[in-house]
Amino acid sequence: MTRPTPYDGSPARFPSGDGDLAFLDTGPPTTGTAPAAPTLVLLHPGWTDHALWSEVVPLFAARHRVIAPDARGHGASANASRPFRQCDDLAALLRHLGAGPAVLIGCSMGADLAVATALEHPDLVRALVLSGGGSGRNMELRTPWAVENAARQQAALAAGDLPAWAEHFAHGAVGPQRQPGDVPAELLDRIRTAGLRTLSKHTPDEPDHHIPVPDLAARAAALTVPVLAVNGALDAPELASYARHVADSAPWGRTVTLPDAGHFAPMERPGEFVEAVKGFLREAEGQAGSEAGRGR
Repeated sequence: MTRPTPYDGSPARFPSGDGDLAFLDTGPPTTGTAPAAPTLVLLHPGWTDHALWSEVVPLFAARHRVIAPDARGHGASANASRPFRQCDDLAALLRHLGAGPAVLIGCSMGADLAVATALEHPDLVRALVLSGGGSGRNMELRTPWAVENAARQQAALAAGDLPAWAEHFAHGAVGPQRQPGDVPAELLDRIRTAGLRTLSKHTPDEPDHHIPVPDLAARAAALTVPVLAVNGALDAPELASYARHVADSAPWGRTVTLPDAGHFAPMERPGEFVEAVKGFLREAEGQAGSEAGRGR
């Protein structure tokens, strides 16, 4: 399969009150006489930035407005100087852009952010698409590969060996059933580059000002929007279970598994991921229409 041309647009800036937050905003205008396609918000994994979505953006942007922010302390966004919640940053950005309610699409940390925003700012969210996350990080790693890879990252950080950390961090895309050569080299390079770009913004003694939204897994049943989980078949089972748990808990949700993909499934299989999302959105819109008809 021919891979799409990566989008290389420069991000805009949002003055958050605690430094500027960077974001990409592209796609067709959302005004006009015809009903607009829903706005899609792409939320990146931890330690990376919006550039990880570069192959997904052009596949969505032909029809949808696409917004892809860098979370605070990641990519080109400012570091925090005081306590903050990622979901409040995202809510402020979406309100500033007049972009809600939107479909939040998140991978790993981005999936956690999507769920937290749907729970804390439900007026801004119309559906969720989650990959490799969504239940918070309160579940322990169990797969030996995942435990060992996390330990290698911590050891490299403790030694101040940033290139080694980046290598082990990118290895997270591989999963327990493959070797690095089985994963597209350009994806591993993008993960390493984005990880180093974010890590270089921080110092070992820097305080962590991020306040996570608690109990995402327990609160998932309170979601009122459709949820799609899209996991890689070759991801560690406990990581894939996060998104599946949210989809199973939601009032209307389902799970799709992409073969030959690991933890970064949307980036590793962008075409298949986008088709799964498009099908889900059509199905969700049809479900909403049926419910509205019964309501009348």
